[in-house]
Amino acid sequence: MKIFGLFISSVFLVMAGSFFNVAHADKYADTVAVFAKSPAVKPFIDNCYGYAVFPTVGKGGFVVGGSYGTGQVYAQGKLTGTTKLIKATIGFQAGGQAFSQMVFFEDKRAYDEFTGGNFEFGAGVSAVAITAGVQASAGTEGASAGASAGPATGVQAETSYHKGMAVFVHAKGGLMYEAAVGGQKFSFEPKQ
Repeated sequence: MKIFGLFISSVFLVMAGSFFNVAHADKYADTVAVFAKSPAVKPFIDNCYGYAVFPTVGKGGFVVGGSYGTGQVYAQGKLTGTTKLIKATIGFQAGGQAFSQMVFFEDKRAYDEFTGGNFEFGAGVSAVAITAGVQASAGTEGASAGASAGPATGVQAETSYHKGMAVFVHAKGGLMYEAAVGGQKFSFEPKQ
């Protein structure tokens, strides 16, 4: 019973960083800089219409789980608002993980779709992991899929926009096995 309690405590500690806004003011620029180091991501940063950046998304669960993160949305280099990511899952899963995520918009249509209200990624397509050995899935009907061995190996999968969006993740820590159903949902709040 003590092991189960320790396990649950560690899952909540991993997720706590994304629930509390404790990071410094440059966390968004720092996150973009981490992604820009990847040869697979740099062309998206240089040529996209806009993007959403999530410095930390916490994910954890034991049978029932979820993910949560807050981010900022940019269009043509300017901050346009904030976004929240939530995902609820049910199925075989155990553990906790923290990762950063970026969603790129190829054009204004994709940006408008993401910011037009409550946007939801389906379970059909995975995100590209930019850290060697990490498997991550953000799944979306409108995002790109691929696989990456990561920048450390120099091996990158060919990645392109799918329906105007591409998703990349960068693992920050934790370990989680998941075979669950559910998709990421995003809300958008325009800049005041």
